[in-house]
Amino acid sequence: MTKEENVIRYYVICNKLKDTIRTGWKDWNVQKERIESVAEHIFGTQMLAIAMKSEFDYDIDIMKVVFMLAIHELGETIIGDLTQFQISKEEKMKIEHDAVHNILRDLVDGEELEKLFLEFDEKKTKEAIFAYNCDKLECDIQSKLYEKYVDLNKQEGNTTFNNFEVQALLKDNNSFSDMWIKFGQKKYNYDENFMAVSNYVLNNDIEN
Repeated sequence: MTKEENVIRYYVICNKLKDTIRTGWKDWNVQKERIESVAEHIFGTQMLAIAMKSEFDYDIDIMKVVFMLAIHELGETIIGDLTQFQISKEEKMKIEHDAVHNILRDLVDGEELEKLFLEFDEKKTKEAIFAYNCDKLECDIQSKLYEKYVDLNKQEGNTTFNNFEVQALLKDNNSFSDMWIKFGQKKYNYDENFMAVSNYVLNNDIEN
């Protein structure tokens, strides 16, 4: 293909994420007229990364992080947005890596981009760990913004609702967003700065 064709092919593939609604919010029956797309989630992670770097002065290459976050959901253009409750981590990684390789293979910079994507998944470098935490915290923040649109009494067909960890948190009289945020705090290895922001979201009205 020509360079022009490669540019447009890649753009059109990525453009699909504008119309790919985040599965987690659909599963929880968020009753809002318009629910977040994967593309909007990507934007959110990048803006969160910029703010976290600004306020806590991490020793990281922020441009690398922003670039990493720009492509971290690339595989979902092919495999869709699969949650941790729908597919094992190992199975998702396999099909997602294959998808990303096929998307990037024709780009001149494809190999370097694929390395960056794999670095994010491996979570070993300081940039990858920071980016991963931004990815997870952004979702928790969004849950708080969706709090008033979720009725815990209307969760028919929601398999995530029946997860034993989720149920344990809900039995402690946590709200939807409290449950979601506390689940994240327990599952993800946040450093003190990410935990501080997470706790701020947990304990405050962030819409105003």
